[in-house]
Amino acid sequence: MQFIILGAGRVGLRTARAIAGTDHEVTLVDPDEEAVERARAEGFTVIHGDAASEEILLEAGIEEADAVGALTGDLNANYAACAIADQYGCRTVMRIDEDYREDIYREHVKEVDQIVYPERLGAIVAKNALTGGNIRAIADIEQSLQIVEFTITNDSPMEDYTLSELELPGTARLIAYGSKGNSLRLPTMDDSLENGDRVVVLGDTENLDEIRQLIVGESARPQPGGA
Repeated sequence: MQFIILGAGRVGLRTARAIAGTDHEVTLVDPDEEAVERARAEGFTVIHGDAASEEILLEAGIEEADAVGALTGDLNANYAACAIADQYGCRTVMRIDEDYREDIYREHVKEVDQIVYPERLGAIVAKNALTGGNIRAIADIEQSLQIVEFTITNDSPMEDYTLSELELPGTARLIAYGSKGNSLRLPTMDDSLENGDRVVVLGDTENLDEIRQLIVGESARPQPGGA
């Protein structure tokens, strides 16, 4: 597949590296000469120019591209690029600079297929470092929807219970299970919860404390040096 990434800064370049690692074709676009040279030094094809220019996007290969990631720090440029890319039948992903804008773009902007707010991912990293121990935030899906991994300990109220006996609050859902020392997999109702096992839950932020108490207990608090 062919991808165009608009913005060769921190977010755009990291995204390009991830895509290139899967053997897809990636072209970067950036108006900053230093960013262009830095990306070229890593072996990327880079177009020096305005990401919101149709002429530049044509030079980058938008007519053949499968998707465009508008990941610059300029919201107006990102939206303009997505509007152009939409006319060429590309899937469009747009970076926003404030999470309160997310619902607006999701609901009212048809030219954008998906919204990303990279700063939220930075918050997840900080959250993981702070919580430590047996609770690990994996992803924020929406402002109020998270994926969290919990590790069972000897203090967990659900230790020795099976997943069929785990009744999560609200609309929370169990989406993965991993026995101690093994990879995560799809859960089955016969899986039992033992010390060191992990469960991954998708749930509303407002219910996470209740979920935490149910799965890992009141004693689950950040631990010094937790990872």
